[in-house]
Amino acid sequence: MVRLLGRSGGGSARRPGGPRPPQTPDRAHDRHEGPLKGSSPTRVERDGVPTRRRTGALRAVVGGRSVAGQVFVLQVVIVLLLVVAAVVALVLQVRHDSTIEARNRSVAVAQAFANAPGTAEALSSPDPSAVLQPRAEAARRATDVDFIVVMDTEGIRYTHPKPDRIGKKFVGNIAPALAGGVVTEDINGTIGPLVQAVVPVKADDGKVVGLVSAGITTAKVGGTADQQMPLLLTAAAVGLALATAGTALVSRRLLRQTHGLGPHEMTRMYEHHDAVLHAVREGVLIVGGEGRLLLANDEAHRLLDLPADAEGRHVLDLSLPADTAGLLASGRVATDEVHRVKDRLLAVNQRPTDIQGGPAGSVATLRDSTELRALSGRAEVARERLDMLYDATVGIGTSLDVTRTAEELAELSVPRFADFATVDLFDAVLSGGQPEAATTLRRTALSGIREDAPLYKVGERIPLVDSAPQARGISSGRAVLEARLAEATGWRAQDLERSTQVIEYGIHSLIAVPLRVGDLVLGTVSFWRSDKPQPFDTEEVALAEELVTRAAVSIDNARRYTREHTMAVTLQRSLLPRRLPEQDALDIAYKYLPAQAGVGGDWFDVLPLSGARVALVVGDVVGHGLHAAATMGRLRTAVHNFSALDLPPDELLALLDELVARIDQDEAEESGNSPVTGATCLYAVYDPVSRLCTIARAGHPPPALIHPDGSVEYPEVPAGPPLGLGGLPFETADLELAEGSRLVLYTDGLVEDRERDIDVGLELLRTALEQAGPSPEDTCRAVLDARPPSRATDDIALIVARTQALANDRIAEWQVPADPAAVSDVRAAVSRQLSRWDLDDLAFTTELILSELVTNAIRYGGDSIHVRMLFDRALICEVFDTSSTSPHLRYAAMTDEGGRGLFLVAQLSERWGTRYTPEGKVIWAEQPLP
Repeated sequence: MVRLLGRSGGGSARRPGGPRPPQTPDRAHDRHEGPLKGSSPTRVERDGVPTRRRTGALRAVVGGRSVAGQVFVLQVVIVLLLVVAAVVALVLQVRHDSTIEARNRSVAVAQAFANAPGTAEALSSPDPSAVLQPRAEAARRATDVDFIVVMDTEGIRYTHPKPDRIGKKFVGNIAPALAGGVVTEDINGTIGPLVQAVVPVKADDGKVVGLVSAGITTAKVGGTADQQMPLLLTAAAVGLALATAGTALVSRRLLRQTHGLGPHEMTRMYEHHDAVLHAVREGVLIVGGEGRLLLANDEAHRLLDLPADAEGRHVLDLSLPADTAGLLASGRVATDEVHRVKDRLLAVNQRPTDIQGGPAGSVATLRDSTELRALSGRAEVARERLDMLYDATVGIGTSLDVTRTAEELAELSVPRFADFATVDLFDAVLSGGQPEAATTLRRTALSGIREDAPLYKVGERIPLVDSAPQARGISSGRAVLEARLAEATGWRAQDLERSTQVIEYGIHSLIAVPLRVGDLVLGTVSFWRSDKPQPFDTEEVALAEELVTRAAVSIDNARRYTREHTMAVTLQRSLLPRRLPEQDALDIAYKYLPAQAGVGGDWFDVLPLSGARVALVVGDVVGHGLHAAATMGRLRTAVHNFSALDLPPDELLALLDELVARIDQDEAEESGNSPVTGATCLYAVYDPVSRLCTIARAGHPPPALIHPDGSVEYPEVPAGPPLGLGGLPFETADLELAEGSRLVLYTDGLVEDRERDIDVGLELLRTALEQAGPSPEDTCRAVLDARPPSRATDDIALIVARTQALANDRIAEWQVPADPAAVSDVRAAVSRQLSRWDLDDLAFTTELILSELVTNAIRYGGDSIHVRMLFDRALICEVFDTSSTSPHLRYAAMTDEGGRGLFLVAQLSERWGTRYTPEGKVIWAEQPLP
């Protein structure tokens, strides 16, 4: 809490609703003076409070933004809680009383009828029903119960309100009644919840000769709640009215006391103060010109351990260190001066406040720069020593992580075998490599009964000295026992100062065991003893060797896995795009997350096409590991080659499907390779001129589309079979996308999980996309942040593309008649258009290119010829005709009249080619902009 000098102990500068400082007479007069001269009287003051301001304050009361409003809301909540509690208590009590009353009445009626004269004799008559049925019905109507049933000792009814049930078995528990007792039951019958009682009918000798059951529904004995509920609700309404009236009185009094100022006006003077003081994690002190402490925030109180009444006292009287108190009292400029205050090192910055005519004094900030020591985990609960080897088999090697496996070995050893255990490995082992000649180890794991042992910490490098037990164990391949470390001298050469600290700490015995698998040495394990007075013996050396031998196999397996995983990740990342190609049709962001369990075959790509179009592709290969990554590279290369042919998405997937089937056929006889069949792919082509996106997919999850208004949908894209199955064609879907739409492509690892259905994953993705920011990068970040923090079991490839449209003023089109004389008109129109685009430098080459392409179209194409020119990152010239014949580049002989046009086009343009359309073909050429 921050305390201000001159305020009461209950106040705080952090509270925005504190008292407003008194205004000067002039300011008070300015605030409450009448209307300006010449203005109409738009408000009337009463009791010194402007009516308009009082009306706004009343709205704050009702809305709960003022103190009175909050009191009103609290009173309403309390009244409502009391009413609800009273209603619940009333209902429960009435229900309980109804049940008790129903039981008493049913038992009384049953016993009265059972003990009535003639009942026992009627049971022994030839036709009991003829005698008892009229009596039972008369008694039922007289007592207002729902039924009276007389039965024999077998439970066969003699009477019943419904005659068709006479002679049938009674439903209920009659055993206690046969024994002479009374039975009551709460049941849900066909007429509703009811209570039935069964009593015996006894003969004169006390023998039970029959049973009588009477039942009544609880609804017939209720009704009290309906009588008391209006009274209760009336009391609630009165309470709410009193609360409203009390709040109005309190609000009116507060308005008079605060001169009509609302809560926001009263707290405005403190907002900047609170933001500065409490939004930083640094101590802030304000000291007056006479050296008295005017203000200290919470962090300053904590760092300096200031007393509660520090504000208002001189800084020299606060029991601070002399140098710190002197600095604060002097008011001099200080920058990052380090002062020790008890067990903390504080960096102090101080600046005076009277530099530009402000009040005398200074402002100081304090920052704690004390380094925090790392804390190691506690040792595991002790277990029996004879179970160690079994526990090592089960508990060591639970993961394929080298560091975690070493930690499991150290944790298993303490405290059941040693007081401290350390595992030191060569650096090459940690990265999955094979150690060669090395002179240093790295502390990988440390476990002990205490945390303050003077041993090397995790991550530190440890030099190998020939006389050290660890070095001798590595060179000999056998465990080394130093029973009494205080008497051993060779191990001290490694670190004389630290070894002295170890002895003084109480560690007195050591076993150093090399970690080896065959002839490969991975590192060393050291077991230290301190609390147990007996040193290690030879039997414990054998146990240590067996324990380390078992652990070495797990560590080597983890090392091998790390190497394979690193190789697979490296291969996979080398096959994925390292940077996106430059294009203006789509604003693209992407994320790729490899699986933690193993590298998969997820991939994606962005491919610029002719006519300023861009292709997006994302796919997934079945399986994990190097084979999946290599197969992914083959498919990605194939898509690159197929896209160069400017094929529609469905035809490209058909070729890819055929390629996958051929790959599986070639590798069918190879062992150990997973089939490629089942791989999925989605291929989309976006045209910024028409804003049309053509999509086809082969067994891949559907794309998501974020409209410019933020709404999300999954477009209907026909789902073709996975790649490699063959036999079925692929279909496309054409989507017209508004500019600014975001197309989201992803692999199944983002939405599929073993613990949930894919529809759940798609809904979670929809929710994340609806909350994402407008940019593709924000969208990627929002999707990945929304994922549950679980271990990823599959790769995730995510690509978000925001559409852009090519402006109309960057598109020029002409319809050309099939007449050679029209070529000159085309050249003239092109020249004029290039001048409007300030591309006069390209006029000559562009006219020449279009002349050749239009001439070929007139000579060899159909009657309909169309010319289009696009001004994008390059100048694109396109000639459309209805012919499906593709021109070919060739060398013309000296005597040939033609054959040189395409050669000129190829020489003058950066790229050129042909793509086919349903109406014919397009010959295009691109020129770089000057």
